[in-house]
Amino acid sequence: MKKIRNYKELLFFKESIDLVPLLYDITKKFPKEDRGFNGLMSQIRRASVSVSSNIAEGSSRGEKEYYHFLTLSLGSLREIETQILISKRLKYISDEEYVEIYEKIDSCISRLCKYIKSISKNNRV
Repeated sequence: MKKIRNYKELLFFKESIDLVPLLYDITKKFPKEDRGFNGLMSQIRRASVSVSSNIAEGSSRGEKEYYHFLTLSLGSLREIETQILISKRLKYISDEEYVEIYEKIDSCISRLCKYIKSISKNNRV
C-alpha cells in the first residue's frame, strides 16, 4: 500500500477535526472541580485531538502501522462516546448536546470502520 499523502481529504478526518472545537466548547461548561488533568473535561479534549492526530501520523507510515494508527483513532472515538455518555449522566451536558455530539461521533466511527475494513481486505493487514 502506498503511503496516504492526502489524508486531509478523507471525510472521517474532516469530521474528526470538526469534533474538536465542538467538544472544547461543550466542555467549557463543565464544573470547576472536573477541570484537573485527570478530569473528564481533560480526557475528552485529549481524546478529541488524538483522533485526527493518529490519522495524520499513521498516514506517513507503512501499511501495518497505518492500520494500527487508524484503530487507535477508532479507540479514541469510542472513548469520547463513553465520556460523553458519562457527561450526560452527570448532567454536565443536555440531552440535546448529547444527541448532537453522538451523531457526529457515530458518523465518524461508521466512516472510519468502513475505511479500516476496506484497507484490511485489500492489504491483508
